[in-house]
Amino acid sequence: METGVERAPLLDHAVRVPEEKEVVGWVERSWIESKKLWRIVGPAIFGRVVIYSMNVISQAFAGHLGDLELASMSIANAVIVGFSFGLMLGMASALETLCGQAYGAKKYHMLGVYMQRSWIVLFLCAVLLLPIYLFATPLLLLLGQPPDLAKQAGVISIWSIPLHFCFAFYFPIVRFLQSQLKNNVTAVISFVSLLIHLFVTWICVVKLQFGLFGTAMTLNFSWWAGAIMLFIYVVAGGCPDTWNGFSMEAFVGLWDFLKLSSGSGIMMCLEIWYYRILILLTGNLSDAKIAVDALSICMNINGWELMIPLGFFSGTGVRVANELGAGNGKGAKFSAVVSTVTSSVIGLIICALIMWLHDIFALIFTSSPVVIQAADKLSLLLAFTVLLNSVQPVLSGVAVGAGWQGTVAFVNIGSYYLIGIPLGVIMGWAFDFGVQGIWGGMICGTAIQTLILVFLTIRCDWEKEALRASSRMADINE
Repeated sequence: METGVERAPLLDHAVRVPEEKEVVGWVERSWIESKKLWRIVGPAIFGRVVIYSMNVISQAFAGHLGDLELASMSIANAVIVGFSFGLMLGMASALETLCGQAYGAKKYHMLGVYMQRSWIVLFLCAVLLLPIYLFATPLLLLLGQPPDLAKQAGVISIWSIPLHFCFAFYFPIVRFLQSQLKNNVTAVISFVSLLIHLFVTWICVVKLQFGLFGTAMTLNFSWWAGAIMLFIYVVAGGCPDTWNGFSMEAFVGLWDFLKLSSGSGIMMCLEIWYYRILILLTGNLSDAKIAVDALSICMNINGWELMIPLGFFSGTGVRVANELGAGNGKGAKFSAVVSTVTSSVIGLIICALIMWLHDIFALIFTSSPVVIQAADKLSLLLAFTVLLNSVQPVLSGVAVGAGWQGTVAFVNIGSYYLIGIPLGVIMGWAFDFGVQGIWGGMICGTAIQTLILVFLTIRCDWEKEALRASSRMADINE
């Protein structure tokens, strides 16, 4: 197999940094790094926004069916589907560390092996998580959700089992391609999946009147369509250097791979589930349906915007991993700085946009004046959340690129679940601030977590991290 630069034309943009040694000014260095970063981030943002838009479209169709339908779809997606989504996405993020560092070290064939290991680990995880889908209704009742909401959300959860298994197959392929700077492929296929989703949702919900069942099943179909198209691209010759077919090497070093994947999964799941818990807690308030509807609208807007910093999460993880794999600690540090600053500026712009459109953005999801007014009251908290989220995921991307997933998982537990949620409960119920109090307390947890990640990044010895990257790849391949 050829592994030279002539077979990997993107390598110059991903690994080599001799031009940085020739440039003195930080402005020029920033421009060079920004070009490398945006080659990953641009398609990643587009692909993530498109994929997330499929979920938003399904929820919007559910919202126009009725308030209960919107609330039950929101609870199912937040609590059940959201849990497996976060865990699978996080576990697949281990590939950003391993594939990124392997690509930086020019060990191209290992990328395909790592992807297969990820499939094995994530599939086993998906099987173990099946009970939460099958017994979603009693679980939601145990968590204090209203009976009608819990019953309908439980049915939606069972309908979403195919989507659950799709996560285990889809996310490793995306990380595999992303580590090779093939995000354009993912973006194009994601866009095709969105067009498919719009068409089949319109047919099933509007024309055939399948109602809530139609919204759930079309989401399954569209996600699997995208996953299959990506798989065909990989095995049909789209990645000649990094895909050499199925290999028994995939079963070697599974334990070490599982440990790294588990750290990534816990780290990401704790982050994604944090604001999902906000919806769950809101379901226990009086007049829960209106509160959940308004909050779910804000969370959908937040989630939509979050695809931008998550694109930076992916780009930063790849760039940091590439540089560390190539033994360039200073380059990894500079990549982290450029990415964080860029994402923060974008976050400020979107924060201002939300405040400008505070009284009308809910119209995307509902025509109910009561829900629109309730969402308007939450717009300031939404703006603050967007601002914090423009920084925090990027720093998590630095952690993934450097392999700090275990450390960040502990930071997330302390910041989110020992500070943010208890503070939100106190402000929401003890001080009777309702959903504003719950959300405000949880924002404090996010702020503390962000400050800790800033401290860890500033204090990092990047040259030592470059040495650890070489050692990590050697250990996991034994």
